[in-house]
Order: sequence, then C-alpha cells, then structure tokens
Amino acid sequence: MLRKLALLAAIAATPLHAAGIEITVAGEANGVIKIDLLEDVAPAHVERITTLATEGEYDNVVFHRVIDGFMAQTGDVEFGKLGEDMRLAGRGGSTYDDLPAEFSDVPYDRGVVGMARSQNPNSANSQFFIMFDEGYFLNGQYTVVGRVTEGLDVLDAIKRGAGPNGAVLGEPDRMVLVTVTE
Repeated sequence: MLRKLALLAAIAATPLHAAGIEITVAGEANGVIKIDLLEDVAPAHVERITTLATEGEYDNVVFHRVIDGFMAQTGDVEFGKLGEDMRLAGRGGSTYDDLPAEFSDVPYDRGVVGMARSQNPNSANSQFFIMFDEGYFLNGQYTVVGRVTEGLDVLDAIKRGAGPNGAVLGEPDRMVLVTVTE
C-alpha cells in the first residue's frame, strides 16, 4: 500500500505532458504541421483547441487570411469550411462561448501560434494564427497557445492572400485533418 501511495504521489508531482495537434494541410501546401500546445500558458484556450479538434470541427477548414511575412489564420469552424461562402470566412466561431484572454510573456516568434480575436481581448473562440516571422507588436495583446515543432516548410508553402487583410482569392489551402497528440 505504501508503495502504491508513493507511486501516485510521484505521478501527481510530474508536470502535465503538453498535448499537441497535427494539422494535415492540402492545397498549394501539402504536408503536416505539428504544434506543441502550451497548456501551462493558456489552459482554457488549449482545452478549446483540443476539444474542437477531437470533435472534428477543424477538419476541412481553410486558411482564410494569409499575410506574407506575418501569419496564416484559420479555425473558423462556422464559416470557414471548404465549400462555404468564403466571403464570410473569418467572421465565425464555434458553438462554445468566447474565452477570456490568457496573456503571457511568450513572445510572438516565428512558428508561434496565437488565438485570433476581435477588438475585444476576451473574444477568442476557435480561430488561430501561425506566425511566418516574428511579430513582437502582438506580445501581451493576443493569447499564445502553442508553437510549431515540425512542418515550418509546410507553413511557408501555404497560399498567400492579397491586400492588407490577406484575403485568399480562389481556393484557399485547408486543414484536411486536425488530430490531438500526446
């Protein structure tokens, strides 16, 4: 019994293993982007992403806003599915409530994943973006949820948008499948 209690205490003292997601991308870019999710930095946002991924909500969602040298945005599970009216992509969220901000001191370096939101800092829901390059002006303004560990070449190949908003014309690249990893 004492041995069992010692084992349980050791397990409880072990830090949580960071969950991750794997995004299979198709379009101009083809391949897998692996992301380490930072549940110690943004637990509610990580829980939201993993819930939506587990439910299959991110499957076939497009990268609707892609700005060269800045970021690729996706995750609109309401209006961003391939085959939907792309003029609405980026305006939707999930059926869950918006999340309160979980700002941190993690800088927006290349490959960092952040939650998209409106002007209201507490409006993040399902959409997220992945940085092509550093964007330190976002530090402390948007919730950081993860970082790319593999697949930066796939990220770099995602079809770029046009204009200052980065709207993708024609058929955008998409997340074919998003799975949660341990």
